[in-house]
Amino acid sequence: MKTKNVLDLTDLSHQELMDVIKLADDIRKNPGDFSGVCRGKILATLFYEPSTRTQMSFQTAMLRLGGTIIGFDNPQNSSVAKGESLKDTITVVGGYTDIIAIRNPMEGAAAAAAMYSPVPVVNAGDGGHLHPTQTLTDVVTLHNELGRLDNLTIGLCGDLKNGRTVHSLIKTLSTFKNNRFILISTPELTIPQYIKDIINASECTYKEIPSLADAMPKLDVLYMTRIQRERFASEEEYLRQNGVFVLDKEKLRRAKKNMKILHPLPRVDEIDVEVDYDDRAKYFEQTVYGMYGRMALIMRLLENSDRKFPARVMPTHPFRCKNPKCITSTEHYLPSVFREAGGDMLICKYCDGRRLI
Repeated sequence: MKTKNVLDLTDLSHQELMDVIKLADDIRKNPGDFSGVCRGKILATLFYEPSTRTQMSFQTAMLRLGGTIIGFDNPQNSSVAKGESLKDTITVVGGYTDIIAIRNPMEGAAAAAAMYSPVPVVNAGDGGHLHPTQTLTDVVTLHNELGRLDNLTIGLCGDLKNGRTVHSLIKTLSTFKNNRFILISTPELTIPQYIKDIINASECTYKEIPSLADAMPKLDVLYMTRIQRERFASEEEYLRQNGVFVLDKEKLRRAKKNMKILHPLPRVDEIDVEVDYDDRAKYFEQTVYGMYGRMALIMRLLENSDRKFPARVMPTHPFRCKNPKCITSTEHYLPSVFREAGGDMLICKYCDGRRLI
């Protein structure tokens, strides 16, 4: 694999992604053949935010490959509680381990970590920005369940503004031809403009609608998401959005017989429990597919990796990102790095936040 880090699933070429999907399928069918391939290797899981599936999936993946794990699932139990910077944590942990999976509530944290890590870094979720290994879980599931990743009509429902799983999935599926995205949300939780720009620049299309029921007959895939309490500034704002979209048996009657229902989990109340017994519901199988996907990704990243500190990144602009959720707003030593987007527009390297010169 040419890329050292996976900060976004689009860091992988099409061929690399399909190779990982195939390898995940091989592992699923012949797990015994892979039980010792990472013997002697160590994975660090650095989780600054709560997690069940992602953290345990990474840990289980490494253990099933014969490796071992270290890390923390609460930054208050680490030197972070004493004020240690992300740079120092990553530099030290990178000296102990062979690969790092990091989850952090600040957008662009994984990109910042990769700037200082001597070993591969995998983004396990950075705030409301991206979640590439959840997307790997999703595409492994879709490839196994539908046999393709193109010419699909995909409905994405819920918190599309803060839903990093949604952002990552759209970015990846928009690299496949003729996919159609139906974006189902309230006006307050619509998809960010930079994701719309990605779709517009691809061979795919999108449509925004406010009704889940109206979307159902058109869909090959329904990707449900929860309204994320932790992304709202107040309980009042959260309660105004919660419960607007609920998938139940009545709405399912309008869906195609072979539609697949995915959800990154955890579920709160956006999918009725009765839906679990419908053959179209694949969200629990999805978690198992994800473990195999992470096993394949770990294997490919470790194949050609070497312990080497990256070259220092120098800032390209004197400006700072204005996004208060960007990692640069808390880790002030980070260089300001932007890419130009035409005219006076700059896009932050870390969080994809936009600012005018």
